[in-house]
Amino acid sequence: MKKQTMNRDWIATARTLNEALPYLQRYTGAVVVVKFGGNAMGDEEAMAEFARDIVLMRQVGVNPVVVHGGGPMINDMLKRLNIESRFVRGKRVTDQATVEVVEMVLTGLVNKRIVQAIMDEGGRAVGLSGKDDDLIVCEADDPELGFVGNPVECNVQVLRDLFAAGIIPVVAPVATGMDYLETFNVNGDTAAGALAAALKADRLLLLTDVSGVKNAEGEVVTQMTPEDVRAMISDGTIAGGMIPKTETALKAVEEGVRAVVILDGRVPNACLLELFTEHGAGSLIRRADLPPVKARS
Repeated sequence: MKKQTMNRDWIATARTLNEALPYLQRYTGAVVVVKFGGNAMGDEEAMAEFARDIVLMRQVGVNPVVVHGGGPMINDMLKRLNIESRFVRGKRVTDQATVEVVEMVLTGLVNKRIVQAIMDEGGRAVGLSGKDDDLIVCEADDPELGFVGNPVECNVQVLRDLFAAGIIPVVAPVATGMDYLETFNVNGDTAAGALAAALKADRLLLLTDVSGVKNAEGEVVTQMTPEDVRAMISDGTIAGGMIPKTETALKAVEEGVRAVVILDGRVPNACLLELFTEHGAGSLIRRADLPPVKARS
């Protein structure tokens, strides 16, 4: 008869699962929109780990929506096709040739890689773009930037239909416009925020390459109100690339998302740490009048 001896790792695993129970119950049936991007998209191991986390979320009753970017892949394809990029005030001008490449790369390459990764981990996933069923309808964000879109309408019934079927939606941020056959490139964070607001999501998770929003001393602020964020933008504490992310968070919270979390997607199991542990991960932004759901150190 074979004997097994209990070791500390097994005991720690069991304790972790036990401690996660209240959060598993808390998020059963919740909609969680996850913006996926950055270096993890080009790393097979990181992609597989992310996909496994998303499949686990679905398995325990969460309704995840993955919205992805793909800037490095777009840059690589533009270079290979000898399409020169022009910038206005630091932002890429998206002309007709560029938006065709954006659509090709995001919907035909990046989107399907993520879908395949989720399927390989035992989940069910369907890839969409904002064009499908008029999921995201845009107008031009700035005429000087060409086909860069600002969402004005999100028709999310198709996402709810996929939830009901047990399928994980994976959305490429390419959208339709008001004119015939008009196509827009949408910033991934912006698209994720718009969909989260339309779904009245419980959480919007913005995965980044930094650990969260930092204060003047360089420490991550674990919980913030919109008023805190505005004050930190005003005094210059929040600067650079963190400004558009926090502005996306503010808009999402104002439009009905319960909370937005800016967290480091390079950390293993970042989404699971945020949702299913006591202290979460990254910087959580929520309205001051909502009670906290967990202690965040």
